[in-house]
Amino acid sequence: MDLFRKKSIQALINEVGQKDVTLKKELGPFDLSMLGIGAIIGTGIFVLTGVAAAEHAGPALVISFILSGLACVFAALCYAEFASTVPVSGSAYTYSYATFGEIIAWVLGWDLILEYGLASSAVASGWSGYFQGLLAGFGIHFPKALTSAYDPAHGTYVDLPAIIIVLVITFLLTQGVKKSARFNSIMVVIKLAVVLLFIAVGVWYVKPGNWTPFMPFGFSGVATGAATVFFAYIGFDAVSTAAEEVKNPQRNMPIGIIASLLVCTILYIVVSGILTGIVPYPKLDVKNPVAFALSYIHQDWAAGFISLGAILGITTVLLVMIYGQTRLFYAISRDGLLPKIFSKVDKKRQTPVANSWITGVLVSIFAGLVPLGRLAELVNIGTLLAFMTVSIGILFLRKYNKVSLKGFRVPFVPYIPILAFLFCGYLAIQLPAVSWISFLVWFVIGLVVYFAYGRKHSTLRKSDQIRKAG
Repeated sequence: MDLFRKKSIQALINEVGQKDVTLKKELGPFDLSMLGIGAIIGTGIFVLTGVAAAEHAGPALVISFILSGLACVFAALCYAEFASTVPVSGSAYTYSYATFGEIIAWVLGWDLILEYGLASSAVASGWSGYFQGLLAGFGIHFPKALTSAYDPAHGTYVDLPAIIIVLVITFLLTQGVKKSARFNSIMVVIKLAVVLLFIAVGVWYVKPGNWTPFMPFGFSGVATGAATVFFAYIGFDAVSTAAEEVKNPQRNMPIGIIASLLVCTILYIVVSGILTGIVPYPKLDVKNPVAFALSYIHQDWAAGFISLGAILGITTVLLVMIYGQTRLFYAISRDGLLPKIFSKVDKKRQTPVANSWITGVLVSIFAGLVPLGRLAELVNIGTLLAFMTVSIGILFLRKYNKVSLKGFRVPFVPYIPILAFLFCGYLAIQLPAVSWISFLVWFVIGLVVYFAYGRKHSTLRKSDQIRKAG
């Protein structure tokens, strides 16, 4: 059935050499690790930890992060093998094209479009809140109508700071991937210094009594907490979208993916332990839990640094999320499933400029006008599905891949891919019903787009027809 036609791995690799669509190879292992840390350390530490502790896990949030981290480590090993075997833009979408066929690849690509789009919009809204808080400390205030998404009952109509930061990030991304990576690395170093500052100051104020009861909502609360904070880990998926712009991807992609994940998992576990040790967990239901914890112990000087670090931290998350979205559009468009404008590369800068601006404008509209509320769960369901598909895809890759390539290999196959699938599946089941319903609606819209446009314009379908006619 032609819906399940596959692209051979050799064909995917050959596409990278096409002169009209080539991206510039400029990234090394340090750049990739920094991209991953830039995407992972941000909203998870500075925003989600408080809500997850107060509403779901209590002090056992540490176990929630370990559960999420385990699911991600197993999935990251699978991503690393794909990224070194198929060093092509598109992440899980491209991997699925090689292992499961076009329709599954489209569904996953469509799912990732939702993931990156909503994640970028949600992160921009979070950035706006922290930025306005910082300005308020200097007595500077935006007019109320411009401070938040459309909600006439509260006198707000558009979140202007969220729109501005998305457009600034988009402009930066059009200037070339190396400049973007350099900016990201500087921000990440500052952000890590701020997280280490919190650990160094906060560890002396931990009261073990705050850790009891350790699991106030039971293990189901810990599991729900793990599914909620999973939003924090989606960064290494974005790292894999950079594959085409990496020097020596067979070596550097696995280093970038695994190093960034390990660094971030350790930091998350330490920060969540100190956070719940400083502040009784019911009081952590705030938007800025890390800064709040330092204010709670009267270390306001450090709380100010944390707020600045949060702004920088969330900026790098936004940079990597929008970057990932543009490279995903690029890969799907190159296959003919979306209009060609998304895969047009600027000859001078060797970046998809038109694609970047279309993505930036769409994200800014959502960030500025739509009250996003709690979208983390909806983003998570897309990510978990991608991780599950990539994990099972490794089994198919090993069975059907006829191309001999040197690169990273997942150890203990099939056990690690199966564990990754089961861990991610378990977390997906913990998500609320509204997440599943919303995802199914998006899924149906995606099928309509595929059959109305993508199937007719598929480059693989056209090449098959030419070959049969010949």
